[in-house]
Amino acid sequence: MKEREDERPRVLVVDDEKNLRESLAAYLESEDIAAFAAGSGEAARELLERERVDAVVVDLRMPGMSGLDFLSWLKDEGPAVPAVMISAHGDVADAVEAMKRGASDYLTKPFSPDELVVRLRKALSDAKLAAAVGAAKRASEPAVRGEAGSLWIGSGPGMEELKRLSERVAPTNSTVLVTGESGTGKEVVARMIHRMSRRADGPFVPINLGGIPENLLESELFGYEKGAFTGAEGRKVGLFELATGGTLFLDEVGDMPLPLQVKLLRVLQEKRIMRLGGTRQLPIDARIVAATNKDLEAAVKAGSFREDLFYRLNVIRLRIPPLRDRPEDIPALATLFASRFAAEMGKQVRGIAPEAIETLSRYRFPGNVRELENAVERAVILSDGEYLRPVDFSFAGEAMRENVPQRADPRPETAPAPIVGADGPLDLREIEKRAIEAALERNEGHRERTAAELGITRRTLLNKMNEYELR
Repeated sequence: MKEREDERPRVLVVDDEKNLRESLAAYLESEDIAAFAAGSGEAARELLERERVDAVVVDLRMPGMSGLDFLSWLKDEGPAVPAVMISAHGDVADAVEAMKRGASDYLTKPFSPDELVVRLRKALSDAKLAAAVGAAKRASEPAVRGEAGSLWIGSGPGMEELKRLSERVAPTNSTVLVTGESGTGKEVVARMIHRMSRRADGPFVPINLGGIPENLLESELFGYEKGAFTGAEGRKVGLFELATGGTLFLDEVGDMPLPLQVKLLRVLQEKRIMRLGGTRQLPIDARIVAATNKDLEAAVKAGSFREDLFYRLNVIRLRIPPLRDRPEDIPALATLFASRFAAEMGKQVRGIAPEAIETLSRYRFPGNVRELENAVERAVILSDGEYLRPVDFSFAGEAMRENVPQRADPRPETAPAPIVGADGPLDLREIEKRAIEAALERNEGHRERTAAELGITRRTLLNKMNEYELR
């Protein structure tokens, strides 16, 4: 299957009347919709095995496979796309039956081509929204929300290179492999690439390959047909199909079983999948971003990971440096977390005492950014003062207390305590203001995306912008 040449919606018109289907296809093209045409249900079915479409317009009465039969096939075996039924007979029973078989709308001939375009755009919009809602439900992990506002904070060469490569690769459809230790924010990198891509309006569908039993993983990825195995009482659409027009994030790809690696390789090569129990291959249009905390080169040498799959995934590699290699970023990260958690919990935490910043900066954080975030959250919960102190960060245990000297009186001065940043002392407000300014710039002033990246609501962002006089 060839890569899509443009981002227009793709619609298949199925009608046995040649003049009608060709005129409808021509009109759709004039409305910036890529149109395909088929003269029968059988021809449409064959075309859908070669081409990916976003919606179907199908006539009710056709010789051979009728429009209703085609809808049944589309619902049970075909791609998961919306269908608009058209008919010269305004029979209510036909309309009801069409809806039962999966039609999203029904039009009676003669109809205005403008009306068809309106119905199609609504069907496409509803399908995209449903896919996005489903992806959001699967992706609602607290760690992702926390890391989203923090990943791009960094001034070291490793982080600068990560930002530069991410911005260059995002607009392409190339496969990306994100590597880094656990807790560094690999999924956040994938989400940022998705947001900066031309697929940003499509779904972002994540799956942790190491967290699903092997016997269930294949059906999650590829879906299955009714009767494919005991308990398969209906058709299930897999994640490759759900990610149509968007991004499929394969987390912990190094944990994928070898038999499934073969099938993933075939999908990457052919851009097609087959559901479990299915007999037909379906074209897919999902960008693949994979991630791992393992050394895949070593896994290839050990025989636990296929070399050909590794090269397919390793088109562009993005390496996230561990937090211990960029301690200069800890003050800004910790302050951002403290500000957000204090606002969420209604706590009167104004900042982090200098000695606590020193303590954090000396700790190695084996759990990386996620561990730092969890530590700050716990400190905010337990703190009863205006400033977080070293004693509030008991997560490091004896190791921290042995390695970090503390002042006899850990309480901050009466005046607001400065935060030690890479550029010298900064107070909490200045660091927060800079973080918001940087996020707004990265998202080109788009407030919803900026709020999502920072892990706050749009209303909170607007309040902060007013407070800091940011426009």
